[in-house]
Amino acid sequence: MAVQTAQTFEYDVEVVATDIDEMGHVNNAVYLNWVQKAVLDHWHCIAPKEASAALLWVALKHKIRYRHPAFLADHVAVTVVLKKLLGALAFYTTMINRGDEVLAEVESCWCCLDAATRKPVRLARDIAARFLPAQAARRC
Repeated sequence: MAVQTAQTFEYDVEVVATDIDEMGHVNNAVYLNWVQKAVLDHWHCIAPKEASAALLWVALKHKIRYRHPAFLADHVAVTVVLKKLLGALAFYTTMINRGDEVLAEVESCWCCLDAATRKPVRLARDIAARFLPAQAARRC
């Protein structure tokens, strides 16, 4: 079951043949694709349509810890939690699980860009408040 809240977004993945590498398990790069999909889907799910169209997100940094491999036909849950917004930056933690088993943990930093100029832009307070209401309340 997928969870969507202001801070959390989850989606389910069925591992397919194109995810598998020569070692017989999901390739490391596929995990990062799952992280990117979850972060961007979270943004598009919560952000107003005009902000979603006007702003882009790019990954600046990923710190990933692989715990267990995933295999063909596995059912995997990818859950991102937005931890903090700081100016143009968003900090996420992502858990990739197969049932109760943690397959990978990822900490990532993303930068918000103006879609037209491709320059960093900080989120407006009203948009940031949609994602982290408690953090926005502390600022005021």
